[in-house]
Amino acid sequence: MAPPPSDPTSLASAAKPLLRVLRGERLDPPPVWMMRQAGRYLPEYRALRADKGGFLDMVYDPAAAAEITLQPLRRFPLDAAILFSDILIVPHALGQQLSFVAGEGPRLAPPLKDASLDGFQPAPERFQAIYETVRQVRAALDPATTFLGFAGSPWTVATYMVAGQGSRDQEEARSLAYRDPARFAAIIAAIEQATVDYLAGQVAAGVDAVQLFDSWSGSLSPLQFEQWVIAPTARIVAAVRERCPGTPIIGFPKGAGGKLPAYARETGVDALGLDETVDPRWADAALPPGLPVQGNLDPLALIAGGEPLERAVRFVLDALKDRPHIFNLGHGIQQFTPIAHVEQLFALLGNAA
Repeated sequence: MAPPPSDPTSLASAAKPLLRVLRGERLDPPPVWMMRQAGRYLPEYRALRADKGGFLDMVYDPAAAAEITLQPLRRFPLDAAILFSDILIVPHALGQQLSFVAGEGPRLAPPLKDASLDGFQPAPERFQAIYETVRQVRAALDPATTFLGFAGSPWTVATYMVAGQGSRDQEEARSLAYRDPARFAAIIAAIEQATVDYLAGQVAAGVDAVQLFDSWSGSLSPLQFEQWVIAPTARIVAAVRERCPGTPIIGFPKGAGGKLPAYARETGVDALGLDETVDPRWADAALPPGLPVQGNLDPLALIAGGEPLERAVRFVLDALKDRPHIFNLGHGIQQFTPIAHVEQLFALLGNAA
């Protein structure tokens, strides 16, 4: 149903192409944004980071984080801004110590394989700087641009909390889930509640829609996937929907493969992100009719540029031509992606109309 003309908030939302697709409309050409679109491939980001120092220093500096969020929109005709932050802000707010080691990634202490949540001192005030970033971006954003917030899904966040760092196979978290499911469920529950609060706070501060990143969902067996990916995500979706009616939620379970149809049906997400390993033709046939999808250009095709990029873009567009579609990468844009190739991407998408 169309929003009443007298409602300025609804009118503003109706003018945002990406929000229209999230609500089930098919647009040609599709709206576009890129995961990690604010980041290391941009020289202006690298300059700001050199000036500001560490990654967390920027995340918790609202002026810096707002500037980083807005940087890619000054270069490219993106239909969305995505909040510059990190999925590990939630464990930091739960009381786990967080740091980033140059060249090695995040470290959380103490790891929950050796410690208990009961020993943590929750610090929900750490969310406040993120909400201030949202307010600053909202004030500066073009009215036609959708503003996306995000959080990590409980399974992926738990893998970092248990191991104290990232890992290739998430063995520590998977083992704990088998060995002591009650203890692992308590970790998941704590992440769930904090995530609902965090996403609702982002919406209250000004984001239009949110995405749940489950970067490590592909490491789970089918039964574990049901228990630790689908069920917690469904609870978060229901809770956010209750607290923030009308806010679209995108689910991105990277590596889920053949489990994607069950995820789409059972979580209740409004749209589904596809990683680069998913055949979009299969996804179009297998997913619920009319469900908006997002993706799924291989980030390496963007690095390659030229004819390989043109062919890859056309393949995705053709495969999803009959479904509400947000064009995106299948994962985050990589550090050494040439700016000229991103410009080529937007030229191709414009020519596809």
